Order: sequence, then C-alpha cells, then structure tokens
Amino acid sequence: MFHFIRHRRIFYLLSMLIVLPGLISLAFRGLNLGIDFTSGSIMEVRFDKTVQVEQVRAVVRDQGLEAGRIQQSGDRDFLIRTTKLTQEDSRKLMDSFAGRIGKAELLRNEYVDPIISTELFWKALGALSIASVLMVIYITIRFEFKQGIAAIIALLHDSLVVIGFFSLFRIEVDSAFIAAILTIIGYSINDTIVIFDRIRENLRAQKKGQSLEDLVNLSIWQTLARSINTVLTVMFVLLALYVLGGSTIKNFVLAMLIGVASGAYSSIFNASPVWVDLRLMEKRNRRQPARA
Repeated sequence: MFHFIRHRRIFYLLSMLIVLPGLISLAFRGLNLGIDFTSGSIMEVRFDKTVQVEQVRAVVRDQGLEAGRIQQSGDRDFLIRTTKLTQEDSRKLMDSFAGRIGKAELLRNEYVDPIISTELFWKALGALSIASVLMVIYITIRFEFKQGIAAIIALLHDSLVVIGFFSLFRIEVDSAFIAAILTIIGYSINDTIVIFDRIRENLRAQKKGQSLEDLVNLSIWQTLARSINTVLTVMFVLLALYVLGGSTIKNFVLAMLIGVASGAYSSIFNASPVWVDLRLMEKRNRRQPARA
C-alpha cells in the first residue's frame, strides 16, 4: 500500500513546482483584469427578433471593441460589457446592430467607474479573508487549531494554482472568477474535513505502537475512493458545461475545473501531511525542554 505521508516531501516539492510559475507570472505580469475591475461600459440592448449571441459578438468584434462578456437574457435581450465607449462609439455600435442584425433598442448604457472597480476588488479580497478566518474557527472547534492551519495552507495552494494559471495564460479575470474561487474553497475544505474526520475517529481507536504517519496514511486510504468518486462526478459536469455551456461561462467553469482538481489533490497530499508535520514539530518541541 502506497504511503502518502512518508513521501509527503515529494508532494510538497510537486506543489511548489506547480505554484511557482504562477507566482512568478503574478509578480511580473499580474492578472488580466476584466472590465469588472478596470472600468468600462455596460450596454443593455433589445432586438425586435430572436438573435443568437454569436451574431452580437461578431458585430461587437468587427467594431474593434474588446467585449469582456456578452450575456443573453431571453431571446432578444443582451448585456454587453466592453471597454469604455464614447457617445459616438455607442451610436456606431447601435447602427451596426441595426444594419447587420435588425432593429435594436438601447435599454441601458452605463459606465463602470474605476472607483467602483477598486471597491469590488477589496470587497472580494475581504470576502476571501473572512471565509478563511471562519473556516479556521470552525475547524478549531470541531477538530484542533493545527488542522485549521493545515486546511488554510491547502486552500491557499488551491487559490494560487488557479490564480497562477489565469495569470500565466492571460485569461481574463472578472467578478465570476471571484465566485469561482469562493466555490473552490468551499469544495476543497469539505474534502479536507472528511479526511480529518476519519483521522479523528482513528485516533480514538489508535493501536498501540501505531505511528501517527501510519494512522494518517490509513485514514487517507479509507477516504480515497470517496474523494476520487466525488471529484470525478463534479469534473464530468464541469467538462460538459465547458464544452456546451457557451463562451459566457467558460472562464468561470475553467477556474472551477482547475480548482476542483487542485482541491482533491491538496486535501490528500497537502492538508493531512502538513498537519502531521505540525504535530511532530510540537512533539519535538515538548521533548527538548524535558531533556534540558
């Protein structure tokens, strides 16, 4: 039986190799922030007939506008997010819609101010911070503080994997990306807690002479089938959404795909091994004063 805990340093190194390129990209290039974070224009347009989103996207693209996201509402209404549009740009775009697609009515044309974009960024960062603190408190109450720290390290790993991937490949980041990160954190912590719960049960029935490494390794094996089945089920749904869901949700689903896979990995190869190292470190620290 493969021993996950004895080989934990290999998985630590693998995690560093996965995360490091993304961190370097973040440091030198940052993220490709979308309109939600950099400001821009939001147009709501209603056509007098049924229109496909590809038709709207083609017109916007041919006008030389960078479309952050085009959302369809019903058969005739569309919400278009682009870089900042002047009054002349808006008029040209509406004329182009009328000429190539059909009569269109402009329901709304708003400018997203950079101040609002900055506020959205800090609120998103605050939401992530609050979620992390609450999870540490919950895990500390249910298990112990060291497991809370190990879980947060695993969650940080998952977040950095997704953020680093988007930075490396210059994929646009918008408000849906923040929702994806929060969802990934919720999924990953659930998987980690399942393993921690099994560790707690096995600690109560720990056999004499059984090491902590062996006990945790046994706990991981006992929950491994459940973890694999869960992640595969979620991945199948996400793959279907990525292929068939349309371009509007592609980036959100891509972030979820990467995050779910990373969450399953970190729950097994990072969270529990980190907790073992924290416990062993505490044990060594207790021995040193006793020897003195």
